[in-house]
Amino acid sequence: MINRIPVLIGLTVILSSGCQQAETEHHEEMPKLEATTPLRQDTSVTKEYVCQIHAIRHIEVRALERGYLQAIFVDEGKMVKQGQPMFKIMPNIYQAELLKAKAEANTAHIEYLNTKGLADQKIVSLNELALAKAKLDKANAEVKLAETHLGFTNINAPFDGIMDHLDVRNGSLVEEGALLTTLSDVSKLWVYFNVPEAEYLDYKMHQKDGAPAQVKLRMANGQIYNQTGVIETIEADFDNTAGNIEFRATFQNPDMLLRHGETGTILMGKPYKNAMLIPQKAVFEIMDKNYVYVINKENKLEQRLIKIEADIPHLFIIKDGLQDDDKILLEGLRKVHPGEEVKIDLRPPEKVLPELELYAE
Repeated sequence: MINRIPVLIGLTVILSSGCQQAETEHHEEMPKLEATTPLRQDTSVTKEYVCQIHAIRHIEVRALERGYLQAIFVDEGKMVKQGQPMFKIMPNIYQAELLKAKAEANTAHIEYLNTKGLADQKIVSLNELALAKAKLDKANAEVKLAETHLGFTNINAPFDGIMDHLDVRNGSLVEEGALLTTLSDVSKLWVYFNVPEAEYLDYKMHQKDGAPAQVKLRMANGQIYNQTGVIETIEADFDNTAGNIEFRATFQNPDMLLRHGETGTILMGKPYKNAMLIPQKAVFEIMDKNYVYVINKENKLEQRLIKIEADIPHLFIIKDGLQDDDKILLEGLRKVHPGEEVKIDLRPPEKVLPELELYAE
């Protein structure tokens, strides 16, 4: 018995101190957790679409006559002005044909004058005069045709543009219709991109008074192009295999920075009127579904299923699941459980939102 007493006393002391510690922890002040309410405001979501950039005019420059290429007046990649000489095909044959046509026209003109004099004296009939006049008209037409063929040996720029690589060299024998080079007018750009059917419908339903929407262009190097584009047209038919329809936006290109054939990304804003916004950090996911903790009138947590319409930096646009006056938990989401009573520091969303970017970092 003597040996057991100290042991019992020791156990009593340990149990007593343990109970006091537990009682002390139970009465510790519960920390306050940050909470807020949804915010209503107009906003927009930026949609991204891969695009192809085209010059407003992009043509093939071809030979209109057969012959040897006598001269090239321009160089690859250079800017040319409308009417500027680009190529010359050896004109000798066409010059000779023109001289021949002019000689025949002169002969026909002399015959016509003689026949007219005789017709005025009533020596020949008016039918003979008409035949002479027809022969003269035909000869003059042959002159015009020869002049046109000779003119085709000089190939000039049809508009201001940038020349692509040369497909021929001096001295080459070119056939009629042979490709010489291509020419691009990049003063304006047509940018094509495909839009899914649902987003096309959203665009048309939110379009105000038919006013064209403005878009931005992210270039291949990740930089935003310094000009704003305007959606000017939408193609007539959907691509049934992909479920898309093609949009075309027009961009000015005053610095000639962009060229025909480049790629990029169109950035188009989708407006949301009076959207309900909550911080992304208030949302957690269970089995591919999104939830938030809502604090009820008894200050207890309710796990609420929500539907997200879209996301913007640090925020979600809520489609369903929340009311404007719901209090949602912002911190300690992994430390609490549904039905648990909590103390909160309720902060207005106008003060919470500016801090979200700092929180994300």
